[in-house]
Amino acid sequence: MSVVTNTTTIGAIEAPSRRNTELMLLAFAVVIPVFAYVNVGLAIDGELPTGVLGYGLGLGLLAGVAHIVVRRFAKYADPLLLPLATLLNGLGLVMIWRLDQSQRLIERIESRFGPGSFSPDAPKQLMYSAIGIALFVGVLMVLKDHRILQRYTYISMAVALVLLILPVFFPAVNGAKIWISLGPFTIQPGEFAKIIIAIFFSGYLMVKRDALALASRRFMGLYLPRGRDLGPIVVVWAMSILILVFETDLGTSLLFFGLFVIMLYVATERTSWIVFGLVMSAVGAVGVATFEPHVQQRVEFWLNPFADKTWEQSDQIGQALMSFGSGGVLGTGLGQGNSDLIGFAANSDFILSSFGEEFGLAGMMAFLLIYGLIVERGVRTALAARDPFGKLLAIGLSGAFAIQVFVVAGGVMGLIPLTGMTMPFVAYGGSSVLANWALIAILIRISDTARRPAPAPAPSPDAEMTQVVRP
Repeated sequence: MSVVTNTTTIGAIEAPSRRNTELMLLAFAVVIPVFAYVNVGLAIDGELPTGVLGYGLGLGLLAGVAHIVVRRFAKYADPLLLPLATLLNGLGLVMIWRLDQSQRLIERIESRFGPGSFSPDAPKQLMYSAIGIALFVGVLMVLKDHRILQRYTYISMAVALVLLILPVFFPAVNGAKIWISLGPFTIQPGEFAKIIIAIFFSGYLMVKRDALALASRRFMGLYLPRGRDLGPIVVVWAMSILILVFETDLGTSLLFFGLFVIMLYVATERTSWIVFGLVMSAVGAVGVATFEPHVQQRVEFWLNPFADKTWEQSDQIGQALMSFGSGGVLGTGLGQGNSDLIGFAANSDFILSSFGEEFGLAGMMAFLLIYGLIVERGVRTALAARDPFGKLLAIGLSGAFAIQVFVVAGGVMGLIPLTGMTMPFVAYGGSSVLANWALIAILIRISDTARRPAPAPAPSPDAEMTQVVRP
């Protein structure tokens, strides 16, 4: 009698790449800004804007190129990061174009700098966006593995210091030395320094985190680190204060120090680092504010935005607060607000107030939710990363992005003094757009490594030698 044995072979199931999901979301991320562009044109002129076809095709082409590169070089990357960044970039282009159409803004600039001095910013921002996506493509093609960046830990620190110190040697713009002027071009190096500093902190803390976490003494419920381990945070604190003093750049100082404290907490899981960070930053900020006139002025504008003296010197914060108030819950509608009264900063530092007035409170909540989703996907990438350097780098980049959104939104809404930084992706500025596209590219590279299926274990030679002997 023969015995028939049925055998079933279960093969490995490949993890889904989610690239088609990303493509579908990208279509929405392009259609929504195009719809907003049409809405602005109808609200201002009562007819379709002439450039809607070119804008739609241009944004779609840039998004398509970025998607193809992700599909080719980062197959398992997070499917939400690219569509969210594209949506923010597209909406920012629409709002900058909407402010370009303001007759009051044009007349104000021409009365200040002479007839014909006004030039629209939307075409330049579109060019910066194209360069930013080219940088995004370049990072994904060149950076095959994010762990390579760990080799350049201390070189990154040196480059970041150079970038942060360089603006000291150039003239101040609106009271702050944060720009480098190279002929017709201006660069804000602090935008790129935040990425490079995150790379340095990730490499440094990966080596030192055990000493920082374990070699400490308990005092009043807090774990106090040893003096030798406290050195780096003291140095970083001192550097952030020096930046604030010599460049009067409150935003970069907050970003620099906050990023280090967040990464220290994640690396060591010690709450005491958060307490130390808050105390040291408060001491430094109060100390500098006692003798630095520019910081004192920012604090005075923040505390009394509608005072006569403040209004004579700068009415931007007061105008921004009134923009939020006039927007109400549902907003005035795209193209129907008066945020252009803010002046030259309406499309850069204060562009959030333009969205607040024309989208209303409901739109602002949705707008900030998009930023929150980018941060959440970055943190999720950090949790999924298999290597400690990738975990720290992903949390550092997400933390830098979150801090920048907080200090800009908090400054424009009156929660904290105005810092002079720009809202990522939506505000006018080439440095900001380029740096944030590079930041998204690195996050996508880390998420690709984290979500990629683990390689199958190599077959054991002993398995071939095993025999089952039946009696």
